[in-house]
Amino acid sequence: MENKIRCGWCSASDLYKKYHDEEWGIPVYDDPTIFEFLILETFQAGLSWITILNKRENFKTAFDNFDYKKIANYHEDKIEELLQNTGIIRNKLKVRSAVTNAQAFMKIQEEFGSFSNYIWKFTDGKPIDNNPKTLKDVPATTLISDAISKDLKKRGFKFVGSTVIYAHMQATGMVNDHIEDCFTRKGK
Repeated sequence: MENKIRCGWCSASDLYKKYHDEEWGIPVYDDPTIFEFLILETFQAGLSWITILNKRENFKTAFDNFDYKKIANYHEDKIEELLQNTGIIRNKLKVRSAVTNAQAFMKIQEEFGSFSNYIWKFTDGKPIDNNPKTLKDVPATTLISDAISKDLKKRGFKFVGSTVIYAHMQATGMVNDHIEDCFTRKGK
């Protein structure tokens, strides 16, 4: 019998627990993983995260292992193929945004040396630990997610509203929103 205390949002399935335990809130500094989460978060907009987790492997296959260099060069035939793929979210605007976002992602890499350098500058290169006591203490957006969202939109990104960006910050460990009693906190 497992007695680990976790954040309440992840108790629905073993897949959710594994994601919570092994990925969510752990700082990510490599561009390929940051891009993967960016793509997944943009597809998640308006849907539940478990829906995306359940389709994650399908997304990985459909989107060439989240290779942003390949995605940036997708043509209409590949977009049509993706729109017929029942294993992913077949939203035309979101599929097209993956291509646009991959192109914009690479422009940021050119400007800042890496996307990681760009995005982490918003938190001075360190995770922000909000140390929430309960899930009610976890915000949906912050001033930082507002600023990142605004800047990304200015740079041509799509589906990057402040809520999506805050979820991305949580996923990539830019913020630590594990609740106070969660076993993932040091010493638990």
